[in-house]
Amino acid sequence: MREAYKIDHKLQVVVAIKENDSSALKNIYTRNYPKIEALVLKNSGTKEHAKDIYQEAFLAVWQNIKQDKFIPKTESSINGYLYTIAKNKWLDVLRSKVYKKTIVASQLQHFEIKDEENNGIDDDILKEKRLEDVMLAFKNLGEACKSLLRMFYFEKKSMNLIAEELALDSASTRNKKYRCMQKLRQIALKNN
Repeated sequence: MREAYKIDHKLQVVVAIKENDSSALKNIYTRNYPKIEALVLKNSGTKEHAKDIYQEAFLAVWQNIKQDKFIPKTESSINGYLYTIAKNKWLDVLRSKVYKKTIVASQLQHFEIKDEENNGIDDDILKEKRLEDVMLAFKNLGEACKSLLRMFYFEKKSMNLIAEELALDSASTRNKKYRCMQKLRQIALKNN
């Protein structure tokens, strides 16, 4: 009986969102905003930035649920999805040329001091974004490079073993790995 309630409750949230139920939307909106505001304020933003970013992220989540691009299994998965979208949107703002141009000299000095204290944007956010960039670039690599890098980095095979499997000599395998890593870097940098 308890399990049936959980499933029914999950569906109610999704149905409420799809039907634009104002109380359900307001509930999700107000419960999640403080986390996003804290994220933006902690990473060189203002309350106005936080409001703008949050509204964009909230609309994206709402549209993705309505269009079945995101099908949440629980209400907490909606919260996590909303946080991730807002975080990525804020990272995009921080990296944008427009944002960088709006920082005047006095703000820049303050930003650099703050940057040293916090090591810039949250390390976890940067690591996650870098990982996303690398994984996206990896998907765009050719099959031969994917296979070689997968064997070396994920399967932890030695270069000699990889050379045997590819029927190449060790030097050629190392050169090929180097070229594949260069391609991966180029694709990842192009995506930024």
